[in-house]
Amino acid sequence: MTTASTATSPQFRDNRILQYFCAGFAIVLLLAAYHPDTEFDLALENGVVSLLLITLIATYRRFKFSDVSYLLIFVYLCLHEYGAHYKYSDVPIGEWLKPLLHTKRNHFDRIAHFSFGFLLAYPMREIAMRAANVRGRWLYFLPVEATLSFSAIYEILEAIAANILTPERGEEFVGMQGDMWDSQEDMFMAGLGSVVAVLIIAAIVRRRDARLAKESIESFVAVK
Repeated sequence: MTTASTATSPQFRDNRILQYFCAGFAIVLLLAAYHPDTEFDLALENGVVSLLLITLIATYRRFKFSDVSYLLIFVYLCLHEYGAHYKYSDVPIGEWLKPLLHTKRNHFDRIAHFSFGFLLAYPMREIAMRAANVRGRWLYFLPVEATLSFSAIYEILEAIAANILTPERGEEFVGMQGDMWDSQEDMFMAGLGSVVAVLIIAAIVRRRDARLAKESIESFVAVK
């Protein structure tokens, strides 16, 4: 699979891996739409996802992500659809975690927000590196900043939508579950996920650079 540093620009008809991801996500969408907890909440939850998909399709000719980035985006979208199917506050995994976390709250939404930062930090870094020609430490700083910014924008849009809906509908959509600090905690989890991701990326890049430097020295010595 290609990475941010080895990405190519194939036409969609030649990009087999992306075709598989698209087909897989189409199946996931159909499964999520099959008898969801509430059709209304599923439609609302997929509003932002629709914008993301439209953006990815519209910009494909100008910017093609690496296979690794498309994989991470695919995994996140699948996780989101799983949560949207169960209205996030009723996801089975969150129910199973309640005894382990000693809580009455379903914390799957926290997992989803952490995954947003953790899984999408790499694609954000790739945009900065390949589209904006960013180098150095900014490649690790900007994904975290972008994650926090997108999280804040999402929470604002979510609050606006909740105010338009009835109080019951609004609280269900926001998924507060009685937590008045829900938005702040969601943003924190997203930011934490992005920080963990960039630290892992930095470790991998450092190890790769050390390996390449060692191979270069060995080749030089062999020539000598």
